[in-house]
Amino acid sequence: MKDTSGLQAVRVRIDEIDEKIQALITERARCAEEVARQKGNGPDVVFYRPEREAQVLRAVMARNEGPLSDETMARHFREIMSSCLALQYPMKIAFLGPAGTFTQEAATKHFGHAVTTVPLAAIDEIFREVESGSAHYGVVPVENSTEGVVNHTLDMFINSPLKICGEVALRIHHNLMSNAQDLKAIKKLFVHHQAHAQCREWLDGNLPGVNWVVVSSNAEAARCAAEEEGAAAIAGEMAAEIYGLNILARNIEDEPDNTTRFLVIGNQLSQPSGHDKTSLLLSTANSPGALHKLLRVFADNHISMTRIESRPSRRGMWDYVFFIDIEGHVQEAAVAAALSALESDAYVAKILGSYPDAVL
Repeated sequence: MKDTSGLQAVRVRIDEIDEKIQALITERARCAEEVARQKGNGPDVVFYRPEREAQVLRAVMARNEGPLSDETMARHFREIMSSCLALQYPMKIAFLGPAGTFTQEAATKHFGHAVTTVPLAAIDEIFREVESGSAHYGVVPVENSTEGVVNHTLDMFINSPLKICGEVALRIHHNLMSNAQDLKAIKKLFVHHQAHAQCREWLDGNLPGVNWVVVSSNAEAARCAAEEEGAAAIAGEMAAEIYGLNILARNIEDEPDNTTRFLVIGNQLSQPSGHDKTSLLLSTANSPGALHKLLRVFADNHISMTRIESRPSRRGMWDYVFFIDIEGHVQEAAVAAALSALESDAYVAKILGSYPDAVL
């Protein structure tokens, strides 16, 4: 008979560790309640501090020694922080719905599962929901590594007073899901046009000849597939859980590094975290060298520019604004100097936000 005394001893040790972990989480939660009491309940009190959360998560990953990965360890701490913040200040987060979209997944990745997520039908609705105070923050997609920028999101910043408070980088994994148990039973595919484009090679090789119906989102595809026998959808794992579908094939995207960047929008400016990014909206005269003169300001101050996009300003024909991301925070000396120089050269120099780089 096999000796199980060693295994039993390990289990006893695990139970002891679990008790300590639970006690420490409880102690942390009580500290969070004390923070709330110290801050009070005034209209100007800020409970969600993205720079503080980013610092905590970076510290968690820096001191991690395994065997769990840095990302796994940070996710556990994210949920603890989310639950503790909910004791202080329960938050509503608006996202691009319906339930089960990648935008909702990005919202829970950034805020944890202790927030209330509110699905809305369009990006402009998310901005209005946050501007009105009906939601504390919103999460909107801004660019995909294979499909490019989300123009509607950029256009909303032209007139919106909202600030960018954070960003989320989400690796997009597409899954084929259905009520059926086998690929051979699939007769129809509900799919968003971007998901179809990102999975075309897999679909051509595994579901040739299957009719596909374009819908408004991946989550809507999952909802439709759940209501029809012999139908399938391409969506994220969260959608399969929400709509009770079987995942028949995982990670069917053609590009394994397919990533979407999301922005967290709100009414507050984030404080420096030590690893930050600043987003700007600029416009200048339509004359030779005008844009070069603006961009030279960043080089002169040794600031790295990480992204630039142009969009019609809607003020006149062939008049454009530029969305620019740079490294650093507006409170840093080099960034402040660059912005001061821009004020004299640009028609418009609007700070959309300074916020922590995506941690996870």
